[in-house]
Amino acid sequence: MNSWILVIFAGLLEVCWALGLKSTHGFTRLWPSVFVGAALVTSLWLLAMAVKNLPIGTAYAVWVGIGVAGAALVSVTAMGETLTPARALFLGLLVVAIIGLKLSSPAH
Repeated sequence: MNSWILVIFAGLLEVCWALGLKSTHGFTRLWPSVFVGAALVTSLWLLAMAVKNLPIGTAYAVWVGIGVAGAALVSVTAMGETLTPARALFLGLLVVAIIGLKLSSPAH
């Protein structure tokens, strides 16, 4: 499978586990904690598979960027957090940076 596809799926799973943390109530609730743990382990495993063929600095930055941007966007659209103009600007810059890193990296 294409290594960039692995990074994208890993980043999407990072969004899942990051957003799921709140529902664990400090890991005191079993099933939300199991979900978060499974998403976290799978996300890291996919990233590890991807960096066999990609530069670690770029792959890690894209993975984190997808997680940050995704968690912020879901928290605004589904959880009622406020999207200020400044927050929108910086999320947009983050997305541009993720795309730039991907475009400037070796193709695999």
